Amino acid sequence: MSFDTIAAVDLGSNSFRLQVARVVDDQIYPLDSLKETVRLGAGLRADGLLDEDTTERAISCLKRFGERLRDLPPEAIRAVGTNTLRVAKNAADIIPRAEAALGVPIEIIAGREEARLIYLGASHSLPASKERRLVVDIGGGSTEFIIGSQYKALKLESLFMGCVSWTMKYFPEGRITKNNLQLAILAARTELQSIVTEFSPDEWQIAIGTSGTARSLSDIMELNDLSPSGITAEGMEKLKTILLKAGSIDALQLNGLRPDRAPVLPGGFAIMSAIFAELGIRQMQITLGALRDGVMYDLIGRHLHKDMRDSTVTQFKRRYHVDAKQVERVSHLATHFFKQLKTSMSLTDEQAEQTLNWAAKLHEIGLSVSHTGYHKHSAYILEHADMPGFSKPEQLVLSQLALAHRGKLGKLAPILTLPARRAQILALRLGALFNRSRREMDLPETNIEATKTGFKLAINANWLEEHPLTETALQQESAMWSDTGFKLDILRT
Repeated sequence: MSFDTIAAVDLGSNSFRLQVARVVDDQIYPLDSLKETVRLGAGLRADGLLDEDTTERAISCLKRFGERLRDLPPEAIRAVGTNTLRVAKNAADIIPRAEAALGVPIEIIAGREEARLIYLGASHSLPASKERRLVVDIGGGSTEFIIGSQYKALKLESLFMGCVSWTMKYFPEGRITKNNLQLAILAARTELQSIVTEFSPDEWQIAIGTSGTARSLSDIMELNDLSPSGITAEGMEKLKTILLKAGSIDALQLNGLRPDRAPVLPGGFAIMSAIFAELGIRQMQITLGALRDGVMYDLIGRHLHKDMRDSTVTQFKRRYHVDAKQVERVSHLATHFFKQLKTSMSLTDEQAEQTLNWAAKLHEIGLSVSHTGYHKHSAYILEHADMPGFSKPEQLVLSQLALAHRGKLGKLAPILTLPARRAQILALRLGALFNRSRREMDLPETNIEATKTGFKLAINANWLEEHPLTETALQQESAMWSDTGFKLDILRT
């Protein structure tokens, strides 16, 4: 499946952005873009909840974006949420409202996944040279750091500091003093200590800035003769003097400083100053490619069967020393059962089969930790590890399926009410059950379908008599499903 027109929505902590582009020969040509300064990060209360006024402002923006996207197929659109939606304690309540307004699902991505997508976008707007680049993206609530070469990201990191959060914390009334500016810079330098060694000047040849803060600082420096090109260490010192002389955000008079960027300039400046000092940067060039561009290139890759998620699954299988033949057997049989269930249950979730396939290939990674309760270890890893290409909700589904593939089902009662999830869980459990011997074997003809009360599995009676261990396991499986309120009837044919 491919599309001539695609779209990306970036729900940042400072701005919401929509970009629509035409795809020609795997390249992106922008057609339309919308930006609204929602300042989502500013709505985070001390108790970690996103306040209602900010939420309403965000929903109103997404309704406008949704109107622009209405004529595009949902599969051609990808919407991602970043730091504020990662940390807001009431995000789970807000996301359904936001998705209803936008008209498409919203993925909450982890910090390192955000960094990967930023580099993917930046690299497509840079020359195809082989030097190692340091790419820095100061967002509203987090800052991403990437070292990469050509189109490949080599190191990824995300720190919990951004222009909105830093401005709110250190410049709450808009005043800029020597004391609060120094505190903001020192706090950012402290945050950077955890990555200084990995991102030192020995690790890269050229520094690149992307997104709002970097572009704004570059515009200010060039248009006020503080720097001949991009951001320089000398220009940062000159701008610092100007900020302190102005004494407040309202008093700033700078060419190139947009009204929507001015309220968060002090926080962004403090973070950039710390980055220059700690990472030994003397000059930083600017690129236009950013997160939303990376989201679109990643979307193109998925439709061209170059899905980063497939690569991540392969890497995880290798990292956790998975028995490749066994998980392929389980995956093959689980997929077979799921296809039968999909038909009888009239399931419409297009991603469900692919997700089941990934879960089957990763369901045993917990064995690298311990054989006892390994499914729990698998679930923990899949939920909390950095998995390039996967959103946090996608990781949660993988985690749930890994946890569900063996053991009692009572702990999974809430997700068993979801038809697609119920079918995935049964398919994976049966795939693992029939392959318990961990060797190639001739399996019988089986047919599984949904009933009004649950499921029925038809299987050859002679085969069951020859495999009493499997027959016993199936009876135990049937009993476990009965405890959930969904019957699994085993029919001998």
